[in-house]
Amino acid sequence: MEPHSQQLPVVGTLQNLPETPTSKFPTNIVHKVRENLVFQSKWAEINGAMGDLGTYIPIVMALTLASDLNLGTTLIFTGMYNIVTGAIYGVPMPVQPMKSIAAVAISNKEEFGIPEVMAAGICTGGILLILGCTGLMQLVYRLIPLSVVRGIQLSQGLSFAMTAVKYIRKDQNFYKSKSGGDRPWLGLDGLVLAVFCACFITAVNGAGEDRGEERLIIAICVKKKGIGPSSIQAVKISKHAWKEGFIKGTIPQLPLSILNSVIAVCKLSADLFPGKDFSATSLSVTVGLMNLVGCWFGAMPCCHGAGGLAGQYKFGGRSGGCVTLLGAAKMVLGLLIGSSLVMVLDQFPVGVLGVLLLFAGIELAMASRDMNTKDESFVMLICTAVSLVGSSAALGFCVWDCCACSS
Repeated sequence: MEPHSQQLPVVGTLQNLPETPTSKFPTNIVHKVRENLVFQSKWAEINGAMGDLGTYIPIVMALTLASDLNLGTTLIFTGMYNIVTGAIYGVPMPVQPMKSIAAVAISNKEEFGIPEVMAAGICTGGILLILGCTGLMQLVYRLIPLSVVRGIQLSQGLSFAMTAVKYIRKDQNFYKSKSGGDRPWLGLDGLVLAVFCACFITAVNGAGEDRGEERLIIAICVKKKGIGPSSIQAVKISKHAWKEGFIKGTIPQLPLSILNSVIAVCKLSADLFPGKDFSATSLSVTVGLMNLVGCWFGAMPCCHGAGGLAGQYKFGGRSGGCVTLLGAAKMVLGLLIGSSLVMVLDQFPVGVLGVLLLFAGIELAMASRDMNTKDESFVMLICTAVSLVGSSAALGFCVWDCCACSS
């Protein structure tokens, strides 16, 4: 009996011991990711996933046809970017081509090839990553006035709209990045189809009000069997390619990435998603990491973009699940079909792409309607005019900077 009585206090002591605390950190992350990926409206989110194709497809096609971009690798990596950013931010955060770098590659393909393109993307991504990690990007975000950002958004939106009208009215040669003759009225890529799509989008979406489940799928998706996947290989970058990529690609692209891919996206996301709070630091870091990972393997240099965010929001995207779905589709196409998909994209109705780009541009330009004072409107319009004429957001920002210094 005595040994038994001596064990009772021990048992009681063990029962009274506090439970070992378990970390809720992994659980919180999983819960946050699930919350970010939940569809708010199934059909609207599917529709919104394709709202950015008006800018994505033309640039990717042009780079693939003119500069031998590895389309399969680009689809795989951009699909990964879509999935990761959708899970992190919980909004339809776009993944777009770096337009300034793409423009140089398309217009000067003999001297600015794939090694130079990738070098430019890596340099741009590295600088953005440093700006984000050091907190300097957040300082830039606080210093730039809202009126300057609205001017850049307005110019970008109007630029999208003007390019969209060109896509609708004229035949396009993406290989030479030039417009041809007038588009015929009839046919699978005729004016009648483009006008019908524009009227249909206007009737369904109106000015962009939320309509829940009434929103229909109005973006067009094309499916076709291809030849097979492409192999992923590391790109060899010479010293000359690093030099040319930095001078001709990184220098003109960096101001555009800072202003439109980080600053303008922060401002626009605050307007479209009041409950979400994104820092310029986090956006700068994600853009930097995307290019530091993918460009080594030949994936197109990418960034976020206010135009893409406006386009996906316009067509119904409201959650991270929207771009995650798009990313999954890109990865499947990249793994199963690869670069042979360019034959399908070459048959995509360019007039319909123009319609998608037109409404994305309008949605982006409408963000500038909150300029209430004459001074704010003046600064916004000055930045807009200079950015449109000079085809550079950086030029518009420099004009504002000069005016601020002289005043």
